[in-house]
Amino acid sequence: MSEPSPSASAPSKGHGHLTLWIVVGIVLAVVAALVAPDFSSALKLGGDIFLNLLKMIVVPLVVTSVMSGILGLGDVRKLGKPGAAAVGYYLVTTLLAVIVGILVVNVIQPGAGIDGPAEVARASAEEKMHGPADPNAPKTIGELLRSLTMLLFTDNLLKSAAEVQLLPLIVFAILFAGILTIRGQKSGALVDVIRQVNDALMDFVLLLMKLAPVGIFCLVAARFGQANASGHLADELRAIGKYMASVLIGLGIHGLVTLPLILWLFTKRNPYRFIGQMSKALLTAFSTASSSATLPVTIESAIDEAKVSPKSVEFVTPLGATINMDGTALYEAVAALFIAQAFGIHLDLTGQIVVAITATLAAIGAAGIPEAGLVTMIIVLNAAKLPPEGMMLILSVDWLLDRFRTTINVFGDSVGAAVVERTLPAAGD
Repeated sequence: MSEPSPSASAPSKGHGHLTLWIVVGIVLAVVAALVAPDFSSALKLGGDIFLNLLKMIVVPLVVTSVMSGILGLGDVRKLGKPGAAAVGYYLVTTLLAVIVGILVVNVIQPGAGIDGPAEVARASAEEKMHGPADPNAPKTIGELLRSLTMLLFTDNLLKSAAEVQLLPLIVFAILFAGILTIRGQKSGALVDVIRQVNDALMDFVLLLMKLAPVGIFCLVAARFGQANASGHLADELRAIGKYMASVLIGLGIHGLVTLPLILWLFTKRNPYRFIGQMSKALLTAFSTASSSATLPVTIESAIDEAKVSPKSVEFVTPLGATINMDGTALYEAVAALFIAQAFGIHLDLTGQIVVAITATLAAIGAAGIPEAGLVTMIIVLNAAKLPPEGMMLILSVDWLLDRFRTTINVFGDSVGAAVVERTLPAAGD
């Protein structure tokens, strides 16, 4: 979720109403699907329009948001030990969260046994995923690693953008923004343009979020209407319950085991007492579903209650609000594999590694506003060659899961501040 900015933090007063309207839309969609399944199925057009609007901004938003996050670090050569520790901590914990999510979803298999949105979509997804048999497909670990490495680089950025190949675009954005931080004032005008474009795109996302209740109503009504008409509604509801359980179990493991263990290993603090000290920020994160809106409370709780060095808190937590998305990355990995299972698409080791890498990198660009994970979810699905239409399977519960994953994001920020405090030359000052 992004560093607080006027555009990012603006929804802090109104996102409660957004969540309420989304819940109302979901309830009405379920009622419509039960009462008039044929009519509900016809609402798919509205849902498709909403999905296309989300997909339309993916490429420019990924590039500008990743660049803005890197530019916010200042001259990358001057980050020093604390900066390297903070960035390293956030990337490692995000990757650990993704791995936990992938393990949980492979064990529970929440999408097994349900039908994808349509046989035509299933066939299209299979073709998109696998295509014709590839005689050059990697057969050894070495070939697999080489294939994965080459996914990060492209010889044509415009072609990658047109084909929504996001990994090389993210790599380019990181490298290019890093160079701009080194050039300093010589690139001031270009930096301003990038930030202005990113802010404008964030405003566009906020506009889409205002339309989200209508779009989600159409998607959920169409999906449940189709399931009810075909007699599979009960099976789908059970699968959604298992999907929710998978996400919550994964978040629980990361928030109550992985992060506390990291905190204890590096600081010898009692991690569960630390959770109590950060409880005000965690409750605020759950109630607002926005890490940007929660940031002032996170800083206050970390300094006044958890007694973490102000120098560390004021450096690490805003940075974390930009690149630390443990909960979001875990959710996206679980959702991608759930959708693959629901469509009957087998994701092999390569596919699951692509999901892990993309969820980790896409989390860098997730905005600090409610439901912004919808945008980055499209990124992960595109990278794994999964049908974006599969999002209709998870939208009915996304508003609730958003609150849990935001809480984990904020807790990860506070743990990061405590860990990085040990690398500061005068952490106690």
